[in-house]
Amino acid sequence: MTHNGEGLEQKSKGPLVYRQSIWTRLTHWTWAICLFFLLLSGLQIFNAHPALYIGQQSGFEFDNAVLRIGAVNTPEGPRGQTTVFGQTFDTTGVLGMSGSAEAPQYTGFPGAVTIPSFRDLATGRVVHFFFGWIFVAALFIWFLASVINGHLRRDIIPKGQDIAGLPADMADHARFRFQHRRRYSPLQKLSYFTVFFVLFPLIVLTGLTMSPGMNATAPWLLDLFGGRQTARTIHFAVMVLLVLFFIVHVIMVVLAGPLNELRSMITGWYRTSPGTAAEQGDRP
Repeated sequence: MTHNGEGLEQKSKGPLVYRQSIWTRLTHWTWAICLFFLLLSGLQIFNAHPALYIGQQSGFEFDNAVLRIGAVNTPEGPRGQTTVFGQTFDTTGVLGMSGSAEAPQYTGFPGAVTIPSFRDLATGRVVHFFFGWIFVAALFIWFLASVINGHLRRDIIPKGQDIAGLPADMADHARFRFQHRRRYSPLQKLSYFTVFFVLFPLIVLTGLTMSPGMNATAPWLLDLFGGRQTARTIHFAVMVLLVLFFIVHVIMVVLAGPLNELRSMITGWYRTSPGTAAEQGDRP
């Protein structure tokens, strides 16, 4: 006999399904580690020249900067200043000038968010390139495995019904109504598709475009992105978009049930919503 309390508890749980393959899980955590080091080492590299331009050229004689971070002297003393598309903002304590009054840091981004935490462009580049190639290798492994096991076709590439169901799914997410199913929702599919097939390729290709060696091997990259400076600006913008995606991704994981979501990405097993039938191919 099953006690009433136990019966209610069992009814309150949906089926446990195998959602994430070992390849998805391994590459997911590899990307998380790589992107952490790529972001912080990338900011170290950016600090060597904290400005972004559009076009082939840059320098003091050009006025094509779309972003500039630095410190300026004012009647009140040095202040951090950030200029975005001609609009200037005081960013003292965050960008351009940070640290304590006794030991101010005159860098674009503060040392707390760079690797290394002190000015060391050479080490920053070594760290950046090391994790960059690991990132690319993980992307290749994920793509190959996802084609073979059907993850790409089944869970990433949006289909007609996904596009049709997108408005309703967006409304559900806005109201924090989450359906825990074996397959990804339309909004998840569109988000992951954008990351894997737009943002990831863009950040890799623009990174390669900034390499003099790649300029000699594949000069068409310079034409594709409108020059090294434009590629650097796109690279930075994509980094910002990936950071925003990460923030939203973590928020969604917390709101949807962090233990269930983390179990799925660690063990592969995922608890679906009550009344959700296990789809074909799922294991109980």
